[in-house]
Amino acid sequence: MGLKVTNSKKALILGITGQDGSYLAELLLEKGYEVHGLIRRSSSFNTERINHLYQGPQDADRRIFLHYGDLSDGSRLVSLVASIQPDEVYNLGAQSHVRVSFDEPEYTADVTGLGSVRLLEAVRLVSPSSKFYQASSSEMFGASAPPQNEETIFYPRSPYGAAKVYSYWITRNYREAYGLFAVNGILFNHESPRRGETFVTRKITRAVARIKAGQDNKLYLGNLDAVRDWGYAPEYVEGMWRMLQVDKPDDFVLATGTASTVREFLDWSFSFVGLDWRNYVEFDSRYLRPTEVDALIGDASKAKTELKWEPKVLPEELAHIMVEADIKLLENSGKDWIDRPKFESGD
Repeated sequence: MGLKVTNSKKALILGITGQDGSYLAELLLEKGYEVHGLIRRSSSFNTERINHLYQGPQDADRRIFLHYGDLSDGSRLVSLVASIQPDEVYNLGAQSHVRVSFDEPEYTADVTGLGSVRLLEAVRLVSPSSKFYQASSSEMFGASAPPQNEETIFYPRSPYGAAKVYSYWITRNYREAYGLFAVNGILFNHESPRRGETFVTRKITRAVARIKAGQDNKLYLGNLDAVRDWGYAPEYVEGMWRMLQVDKPDDFVLATGTASTVREFLDWSFSFVGLDWRNYVEFDSRYLRPTEVDALIGDASKAKTELKWEPKVLPEELAHIMVEADIKLLENSGKDWIDRPKFESGD
């Protein structure tokens, strides 16, 4: 997956247990990094996406470490960054569900928005040479007409989008005011079999697997006409890494440039297993947002030119990858789960 790193570097990933964090951890370990991740304390294991990367405390060659913390706890961020002294910091942590942000706007603003400035301040105070990546979002564009690129005006249509706009500008401010190597990756929708089950693409592909297996017969969705630019998450984390390898910090859009509707994603997913989605999908207004975003389609020309980054997996293939993975996951569910290694986090 791209260039190799020959010297050992340290990276700190906020949101390491999420979809992007898990793929990024894989990528950095492959490149020879020592990887540190921040996770929130829970009485149950919440490391499912990275359990396959497990290395025990007794492993002499251990290169992945988890630490308890939260983006709402600024003092913890300072002490953690000070102790690790990471070469690279990736802020992927957030309350990232757009529809939920309408129900929890204050929490979303605190973690998704103010969490970024807490982390930037920690870097500025105790590790100013660290390179900083901020996970910005296409949701910042909201109602602005597509295609959207680095020069498009922001017009967020959700508390999540508004919080991300704050994080974008505070990242630029710290870059310009303090000379930090701080970049914004403005990523359009990127999906995978590790996508959370409440996000529409994974909700669809998981339902396809269950319906095909005879375990369900209905799928309830909201707006089927929303247009999105869906890419493949493992390719996008490669782009994140490339943003921190350039000589001068800048902001970049990552996208496929392909427009697809939820309706089309349904068709690709159900037809992959020989089913017609119209026989199983019903409308439920509870899944509509108070303010909708009609069309997000990215223009990643700058990333192609300056980062040599270009996506290969387009939406139809992505849907097939996700359906196939969910079918296999359903077939294997409940098998040997108690024997899988679990991180002893907080060390």
